[in-house]
Amino acid sequence: MDSRASTAPEAGRAATEQPAPPSGRRGSSRLTDSAVSRTGDRVMRTLSTGSGLLVSVVIGLIAIFLLIQAVPALAGNTQNFFTYQGPWATSGDLAFGIPRQFYATVLVSVIALIIAMPVALGIALFVTEYAPKRVATPIAYVVDLLAAIPSIVYGLWGILVLGPAMVGVNTWLVGNLGFLPFFSEPDNAANMSTGGTVLTAGIVLAVMILPVITAVTREVFAQTPHGHREAALALGASQWEVVRYAVLPFGFSGYISGSMLGLGRALGETMALMLIISTAGPINFNLMESGETFATIIANNAAEFDDPLKTGAYISAGLVLFALTFIVNAAARAVIARKA
Repeated sequence: MDSRASTAPEAGRAATEQPAPPSGRRGSSRLTDSAVSRTGDRVMRTLSTGSGLLVSVVIGLIAIFLLIQAVPALAGNTQNFFTYQGPWATSGDLAFGIPRQFYATVLVSVIALIIAMPVALGIALFVTEYAPKRVATPIAYVVDLLAAIPSIVYGLWGILVLGPAMVGVNTWLVGNLGFLPFFSEPDNAANMSTGGTVLTAGIVLAVMILPVITAVTREVFAQTPHGHREAALALGASQWEVVRYAVLPFGFSGYISGSMLGLGRALGETMALMLIISTAGPINFNLMESGETFATIIANNAAEFDDPLKTGAYISAGLVLFALTFIVNAAARAVIARKA
């Protein structure tokens, strides 16, 4: 009896000390999943870093190319590149400057932003906060479709449809608000008779950048945490107060980012503006005048790109446009960082 009594506890202890096979398999599976996860993290980190570096390198190469092409022409320019407002001369002695192109580019883009930003904000708020889903979805779809329309179609619509429709409006503005510098009598009356004015170009450009601003703003507003909305409603806030104190502060940075994306498209737009305004105008802030942007002057004179110096003169305009876009994006990031 003593032998059997001593054998039973030892057998129990031996059975207890043996590892359970199922538990070991689960541990091995967890180790494998962890290793796969770490490998995936490394691959994703490498791809993300490589993509960022690739974009930076491409942008740097573009800047270097523009500089290499523009420097010889700038060195041979007989006029001050930053102050000369006369017509561009690329045959014989080079004479060119960017003030009028800079003015037209910025003015048209600012007009487009002034028109598009409030409209895009209203559409984004209506779609995300007020409209039922069966109404919001078709509206968002139609607005997004505007981005698929080619630039040349916008230009044809602007000069053949909107321009003639704006003739009466232009005449009324000059006749009743002509005391303002924005609506004074233009030097070239042909602009008003055809509707090919800076104001018309700004309206067309506003329609072109509207879907970009709206799409980004709409998506950011939709990401507002439900807790913020519910907290405001629990405190007795109205729908507008929820929008004002919860949605708008959360989505402001996205709204600015979308607006800067739209501004980037406006600054570099070519075909639509070339059909509506394609002659250099004076720097007098008159919206009834015509104008020539950086992009349109390059497109209008592409046939002259048969000589390195001629080409470099127009590429210098592209270099300034490149720098202008970079500065605008940097300013937008500074605004976003301040509000974050």
